[in-house]
Amino acid sequence: MNAIILAGGIGSRLRPLSCTRPKLLFPVLNKPLLDWTLERLAETGTKGVTLAVKYMAETFINRYGESTHGMKITYSREKTPMRTGGAIKYAEKLIGQKESFLVLNGDIFTNFDYKDILNTHKEEGGIATIAIYKVDDPSRYGTVKLFGKNRVDQFVEKALRDQAPSNLINAGVYVLNQKIFEYIPSGRPVSIEHEVFPRLAKEGKLFAHEFKGVWVDIGKPADYLRANRILLDEETKKKVPPNNVNLKNVKINQPIVIDTGVKVGYGSQVGPYTVIGKDVVLGENVILENSVIFSDVTISDNTSINGAIIGQGTIVGCNTTIMEGAIIGDYVTIQDNLTISRDVNICHDKTVNESVSENTNVI
Repeated sequence: MNAIILAGGIGSRLRPLSCTRPKLLFPVLNKPLLDWTLERLAETGTKGVTLAVKYMAETFINRYGESTHGMKITYSREKTPMRTGGAIKYAEKLIGQKESFLVLNGDIFTNFDYKDILNTHKEEGGIATIAIYKVDDPSRYGTVKLFGKNRVDQFVEKALRDQAPSNLINAGVYVLNQKIFEYIPSGRPVSIEHEVFPRLAKEGKLFAHEFKGVWVDIGKPADYLRANRILLDEETKKKVPPNNVNLKNVKINQPIVIDTGVKVGYGSQVGPYTVIGKDVVLGENVILENSVIFSDVTISDNTSINGAIIGQGTIVGCNTTIMEGAIIGDYVTIQDNLTISRDVNICHDKTVNESVSENTNVI
């Protein structure tokens, strides 16, 4: 089995974090999101993976090279953005013509067992089988109406909440057979969700496999934090921080994950639901909870951070408060005695020398 991962770019709500890191390389429990996906593919017997990249291709190539986790890696480098369907068509020669293949939206975090949807695809014999997932608000996604158990009778992309045919959404995992290439026009951007899936549904050739495990679209900050939170709950609640981190006279509220090379000052409080990257320095009497801190960050004395995302290499001054929903980009400098209010976005490389009010973008 081969797979294609639609790498895409940085989600619009997460863009303040970095101009140098694709969203797929954002750390979830200090490991890039894409690594989680590749590991799961390898576990299910995938032999080759094509990364459809149109944004910072060299970053992926430098990290993964020609193979990883025992799988061959190839790169489909689009000259212009081709959207989801166009990216699949563009990579047709790399994917091959022998068997059905997996397609994954790269910005999805899930514990989905790909073997299950492959079995459904084989049993139903359609051109495409999509994973579907039940949510409270389907308006952000494509939604389906089923005929019988698995056949998709209607596929509607991002319908209004009261107009969606159901609350079963497109979960961004597909199995496609080779006939799919006949449905995707060449040489132009094509949305598989808008142009291809609705047509297949009308022809009775689109099927669905409902998935009930962990599924998070990390396009929004709250969802990105939730993905880390889920893993903290499920996999690392009792994990002991690395031995090289001195936590004497520090209060730890599990669950947390602390990477190597971290220094924590006297009287600080870490957790719950906190992830700290490599070589982070916390001063004295720092309170850090419900947050993700990327690598090489310095957080100075008497600072409080709750519910925030702090980008790589950022320096936070003394006596500073950073509130829930704040996104601080890479290599930002925040001066002493400031308040960064709720839902503030501060773009990378900025110096902040005054407090920032709620829902403000510092660009």
